[in-house]
Amino acid sequence: MISTGLQYLLTVITTALPDDDGSSFWMPPQVSTVAQGVDWLFNFILAISVFFFLLIVVAMVIFVLRYRHREGHSAEDSPTHNMTLEIVWTGIPLILVVVIFVFGFKGFLDMSTAPSNAYEILAEGQKWNWSFTYPNGYIDSDLHVPVDRPIRLVMGSQDVIHSLYIPAFRVKQDVVPGRYSKAWFQATKPGEYDLFCAEYCGTSHSDMIAHVIVHPVGEFETWLEKASNFLETMAPVDAGRKLFQVRGCQQCHSVDGSAKTGPSLLGVFGHEQKLADGSSVTADENYIRRSILEPQAQVVAGFDPVMPTYQGRLSDPEILAIIEYFKSLDGTSSGE
Repeated sequence: MISTGLQYLLTVITTALPDDDGSSFWMPPQVSTVAQGVDWLFNFILAISVFFFLLIVVAMVIFVLRYRHREGHSAEDSPTHNMTLEIVWTGIPLILVVVIFVFGFKGFLDMSTAPSNAYEILAEGQKWNWSFTYPNGYIDSDLHVPVDRPIRLVMGSQDVIHSLYIPAFRVKQDVVPGRYSKAWFQATKPGEYDLFCAEYCGTSHSDMIAHVIVHPVGEFETWLEKASNFLETMAPVDAGRKLFQVRGCQQCHSVDGSAKTGPSLLGVFGHEQKLADGSSVTADENYIRRSILEPQAQVVAGFDPVMPTYQGRLSDPEILAIIEYFKSLDGTSSGE
């Protein structure tokens, strides 16, 4: 039994040790320039906590056994003051706290100060999706970045507090409505990594997931040029589907008839829609355009007026592509 317990403990300890890529039981792989420093400080604090926990528990057990009440033994008066002991138990924690502060503050400064040559991308949080705008105006629902190049994110929120969190990069920053937050990182390994919202922001908070795609050297620029011209290279229906996903429309509107925050778009085009004011309207091109630009003007009955406006955020060709996509949702295709 003892050998089995020791073997299990050894397995847990071995699992907690970092692998070659920096991953461990506690942490994902280290894929940014600041990840190693963050992990070092985490492990340092964890080691201190474990050491003093074991020290206190072991000492407590020894004292309970050694100084327990026994027949024929009377309690002795305990000393009221021990200067040496008080200096020790004050000095050691003070030194440890100072060390933690120094390394923590240095890490904070490194993570807060982006290099002057950083590539800037605008990030926006909205219930319940992320969108990333590149310098040429292209918007994507995933964050694409080049490897080995510093990236600065300038972030805002359309509605409530969100928190952009990339575990593999050890980057986490709150995104607050009415102000801009900033964060930066430099990815060190090409690949695809998870991006979460780490601040509870409503019903579909757990669905607010994106990906960070780190491109190898020389491939990011090619991807950005090709992605930016999708309206010219894709069929209108396909371009509309892409916009529907990129702009986060699928978070509130389904295309399979299921209910969400907003009405389903399956088979909507060309049919009568009952509105909250008791009137009806045909869901044609003009109605869809107005619903995108003035979502509070004609709210569908049974739904709250919570959709944000896309005025100034979608161009006319993009709106036309979305309308073409809605036209294709006639309910006869099960692949939507």
